[in-house]
Amino acid sequence: MSGTRTAAPDSTATRVALWRAMHVQVDPPPHVLEDEIGLQLAAPGDGWRARPDMDQHATRRTRASIVARARFVEDLVAEQAGRGVTQYVILGAGLDTFAQRRPEIASGLRVFEVDQPGPQAWKRGRLAETGFDVPEWLRFVPVDFEAGPSWWERLAAAGFDPARPAVVVSTGVTMYLTADATTAMLRQVAALAPGSTLVTTFLVPPDLVEPAERALRETTERAARAAGTPFISFFTPPEMLALAREAGFAQARNVSTTDLTRLYFTGRPDNLRPSSSEELLVATT
Repeated sequence: MSGTRTAAPDSTATRVALWRAMHVQVDPPPHVLEDEIGLQLAAPGDGWRARPDMDQHATRRTRASIVARARFVEDLVAEQAGRGVTQYVILGAGLDTFAQRRPEIASGLRVFEVDQPGPQAWKRGRLAETGFDVPEWLRFVPVDFEAGPSWWERLAAAGFDPARPAVVVSTGVTMYLTADATTAMLRQVAALAPGSTLVTTFLVPPDLVEPAERALRETTERAARAAGTPFISFFTPPEMLALAREAGFAQARNVSTTDLTRLYFTGRPDNLRPSSSEELLVATT
């Protein structure tokens, strides 16, 4: 992939951007997250909302999860910035638009977007084409995760200081990794400076998914296999907490679907709420 300088983002990154925009366009306010910049970058063409994977009813709870996890991350980044943390690392950044939407927070940080070289070059081109500058505090870190130097080495070369606290975020990634790869990532982040925070999402095993959502979960897994990106790792919340503690984090907590619903969806007349398939780990050094 590193040889393909202008490879478009993968289908998963594009879907996430479109679901975030769909939340603004089809769900009534208050919106958990307002992001149509990702849609602008993806430029899917007219009729994108008619795509099967954009069915506004079938994907309702998935869409809610996507915006809830993004909002949770941004709230945490804002909180940590207020405490003096100045580094924010986004692993597998895709079409993330934090730097463009929240410059009042981002400009006080050094933001590192880590992603595959081809899609990252494509994104940089789209940012230029749509009129978004790349400020000095936004650092793109192209990494071929399957070859070449460690992404930690690339991160340091881009100006990351491992001696200073950071927020490191990885959403929508662990299901594609082996358990060993996830464990290695946890150990790397746990070795960062005291006061650092990791936020990562994980898929729970199918038997922990609410019965009403299991058919959609099976469909999603089939689609992922067909696309050549099968889901290979699932964790129960206690398993993920144990992995974090074994990796060396001082503290770890689970953020459940119920927690996200309480934080961002209480009192909604449309009863919108996140999927029961995905939860979050928050771990601190």
